Amino acid sequence: MDTPVLEIESHVILRPISRRILPEVMESYYEDPEAAKAALPWLKEGDKARGQIADLMIDLEMHREGDSIHFWAIHSTEDNSFVGLVGLGDELQLAASAYNLGYWVRRDWRKKGIASACVDAIFKWQSERTEQSLIEITVHPHNEAGLAVCKSICKRWRGFAVEGFVPIEIDDRTIPHVLHLVQLNRGD
Repeated sequence: MDTPVLEIESHVILRPISRRILPEVMESYYEDPEAAKAALPWLKEGDKARGQIADLMIDLEMHREGDSIHFWAIHSTEDNSFVGLVGLGDELQLAASAYNLGYWVRRDWRKKGIASACVDAIFKWQSERTEQSLIEITVHPHNEAGLAVCKSICKRWRGFAVEGFVPIEIDDRTIPHVLHLVQLNRGD
C-alpha cells in the first residue's frame, strides 16, 4: 500500500518522504546534530552526514509505494516549513513485529505534542488497514525526551516496555536500548 498523506488535527501535515526536502533536512541536522544523532544513531559526524542523509532520503522515497516501510516528512500547515520526520521502518528486533517506529522533530517544534500527534495519526491509519500489527519502539536508555514520548505513546496505545535491554549494533558497537511494543488491532 502506498504511503498516504495524513492530516493531523494540530498544526502539521504528514507527506510521504521525498528527496526534494533534503536541503530542509540538512538545515535541521545542522541546527541540532546531537538530536539528529539520537534519532539516527548511525549518522557520522559533520560533512559525512550529508551523504548518509541523502542516501536515506532516496531509499525512503523509493519505498513509499510499497508496504515494507512508510516514512513521512512533517510540515507546518501554516507556512509549509519542515518540522521533522516520522515513520514505520523495517529494522526489527523481533520476528513477530511488523514495523519499528522512528521520529525526529526540529528543536523549535519540540514539546508541542507534534511527535505524539503524528504517531497517533499513523497508528490510526495502520489500525484501519490491517487486522493487527506489532510495532517496536527502541530508545537509548539515556534519551530522556525519547523515553518520555515513548511512555506517552505506550500509555495511549496500551504498549509496554520489554524487561531488560536489546542490543543494537551502531558503528561496530553494541549499544543497549529499551524496547517498547505496541500491538495495534483493527479499531484500536
